[in-house]
Amino acid sequence: MAQLNCYHCGQAIPQGELVLKPIEGTERAFCCHGCASVCEVIHEAGLESFYQRTPEGELLSPPPPPPKNLDFIDHDEVQAQFTEARGDRREITLMSEAIHCAACVWLIEHRLAQVDGILYVHVNFTNKQIKVRWDNSRIKLSEIIRILHSIGYDATPYDPSASEAAYRKANRELLYRMGFAGFAMMNIMWFSVALYSGADENIEWRNYFNVLQFVIATAVLLYAAQPFFKGAWTALKGRALGMDVSISLGILTTYAYSTWVTFNFDRIVGHVYFDTMTDFIFFLLIGRYVEAISKNKAVDATRRLMALQPKVARKKVPDGEEVVAVRLLKPGDEVIVRPGDHIPVDGEVVDGIGYVNESMLSGESQEVYKEPGDKVAAGTVSVDASLVVRVERILQDTTLGRIIQMVEKAQGSKAPIQCTADRIMPWFVSAVITLAVASAVYWFFNADIETAIMAGTAVLIITCPCALGLATPMAIAVASGVSARNGILVKNGAVLEILNDVDHFVFDKTGTLTVGAMRVVNVWTRYGDESDLLKTIAAIEFQSQHSIGQAIYHSVRARYPAFLPADYPVRNFTTHAGNGVEADVGTHHYLIGHADWLRAEGVEIPEDWLAHEAAHQRTGGTTIWVARDGEVVALLTLADELRPDAKETIARLKARGKKVTLLSGDRKAVAEEVARQLGGMEVIAEVLPEDKHEVIARLQRQDAKVAMVGDGINDAPALARAHVGFALGSGTDISMDSADIVLMNNELLAVDTAVALSERTLKTIRQNIASSILYNVIMVPLAMSATLTPLIAAITMPISSLIVIGNAARIRSFFSHKAVARRRARQWT
Repeated sequence: MAQLNCYHCGQAIPQGELVLKPIEGTERAFCCHGCASVCEVIHEAGLESFYQRTPEGELLSPPPPPPKNLDFIDHDEVQAQFTEARGDRREITLMSEAIHCAACVWLIEHRLAQVDGILYVHVNFTNKQIKVRWDNSRIKLSEIIRILHSIGYDATPYDPSASEAAYRKANRELLYRMGFAGFAMMNIMWFSVALYSGADENIEWRNYFNVLQFVIATAVLLYAAQPFFKGAWTALKGRALGMDVSISLGILTTYAYSTWVTFNFDRIVGHVYFDTMTDFIFFLLIGRYVEAISKNKAVDATRRLMALQPKVARKKVPDGEEVVAVRLLKPGDEVIVRPGDHIPVDGEVVDGIGYVNESMLSGESQEVYKEPGDKVAAGTVSVDASLVVRVERILQDTTLGRIIQMVEKAQGSKAPIQCTADRIMPWFVSAVITLAVASAVYWFFNADIETAIMAGTAVLIITCPCALGLATPMAIAVASGVSARNGILVKNGAVLEILNDVDHFVFDKTGTLTVGAMRVVNVWTRYGDESDLLKTIAAIEFQSQHSIGQAIYHSVRARYPAFLPADYPVRNFTTHAGNGVEADVGTHHYLIGHADWLRAEGVEIPEDWLAHEAAHQRTGGTTIWVARDGEVVALLTLADELRPDAKETIARLKARGKKVTLLSGDRKAVAEEVARQLGGMEVIAEVLPEDKHEVIARLQRQDAKVAMVGDGINDAPALARAHVGFALGSGTDISMDSADIVLMNNELLAVDTAVALSERTLKTIRQNIASSILYNVIMVPLAMSATLTPLIAAITMPISSLIVIGNAARIRSFFSHKAVARRRARQWT
């Protein structure tokens, strides 16, 4: 009895599970009632052409089981975790692992387009995501998901962890293919060595080894090479000729010719090239795998951002407090925040005073003093304050939530970089096919069929796009590898192409151009006992957990390495939130803090010292007053120091003709002072964290190729939006995930080095492409004239690849001591 296949999914019907159901008057066979129901729904919706669009030979998955307890997703509290809502108009991203081809995209979009209340549908085939916009007053989300299940597609709200699992599954499959090709390559080379060593002179041994190679090569072709064939088929359906088309053509031509030679058992008609084909597949899979593992970075960045936002809060209730989920809070509720807590919402302080660390949003290291009426943001940390905060925004509506959305949108808005080889490839492939056919036809009529096959095959083999295909990825792979060993991590090698064209560099201030930590830069004392007084102040501040106190302590320790706090016993230490500290040391009583607080404590502030305070505060310095026994004895000024190599970096970029801009959320006077110290540059200051990416977008609209250099969470959207994003290795995980290049050595000079490396890489790519074209210009006419046999073609073809590989390997010398010295000397002469 012939095997029956399911009319819907195409899979074999197990014995005893046959389901028959009439579809438009014709009885059809199905493997289960689920497939029968899905098929019936598709025909009832008038979308039966889906079955003509499904790629031949590909099997659908049986429909998933119907969802249980789905109505809960219609609750606003639940949807708030996944949807963007503006009243009844809502938008959600769903995931469906059942999406497997363009026909699935067509079916989902056309079926949902028929539903009243659905305003917009877009299916992303690559990410298996379905974006839906709907009117919640006309249709519920649960009904949309049920409709998708009815046509065979499981759908769940987008979850970064689930998306990451899908990426890992795809990458694992690619890794298996690469491992299989590598294993086959090692084995097939033994047979090739035997043939090249003289075994091909004996026809029996020759046939034996050829058949063994054929078996292994066939397995590689059917399994390991599938990604290239699928990519070629997709390109051909879209009427395009890309790299996968040329790769597949070279693989199939080499395989077909070698197979023809293998099964001519009675006579020697040529040589097999199964080893060439297997090597080619293995090395291409390596490049494909490295590219694939970088696709999960946006998901990682988004997931880490989400992890920063608290999921629970202490809600204030009449009889105290209760712990509730943040999603259950509403505007107007009040939450209690204790010292050390992450603030769970955006809101307004209604009770309490103290300092809040906002560095995770603003990038500024100095804590911000908060009192009733001030605004606070979700994800920031209360340092020493017990606050009561009135809720204004929660979850995705908070500042942090908006940054999460901007990172996702900026990552998605990046157009893929089209490499030079891809632009040439369609014309190259068309020319190769034309020349091969022309050669075969000519020799068929002017010689014989064997000569025609040999000439046509020689053209295809000798023009197999190994060198052209390796020209870009080999140069980028070598550049990425050698730069990583020297502290510059290039996460996506393609950015080395566009970095060469960047003409505008934008630098964050705090933590990027500056070290991001306060240091004592000036000390004024009344009686000249600076050393002993500073050690006493440091001993007191050692008891404080405030960043300014710790900065004073570490600055004094750096100045006096032998100093120990225990040498100056501190008694009666007290912290005054938002004002300063007081303590007793020896027989003296000390007050250390703001001038206003000291005045309130009855201390007279010297008028002549107020001018020093005003001058430093205008340029971003922080002043701390010290009173001993009711009299001012010292004034300390703290400031964030410039990175040692910041000035040289800016000078180098200017010397290259690049425009440089300082972008900061700090006061304009502070930013301008930093710019002055660095030799001058354009300043864009007082920019809110969520607006930094819009500054980058505005520069891009002015036709600038923009690179962003930053280190904070607030820089993540801007880093993702820029053509090239640089993150310092000392920065946050989120900034590093959103950037294209991470400076693991934390040296700003590495920005200039990366630009120089980009120039070198682009030069190498152009040389590789030129050498590949020159090779073809010389060798193709010889192949067309039947002067070259496929064997000679197979021997000469790797030469162009070796030239490309050798030229790319020269990039390794970029970081040699001599090369670094030459670049530095050339930069400053």
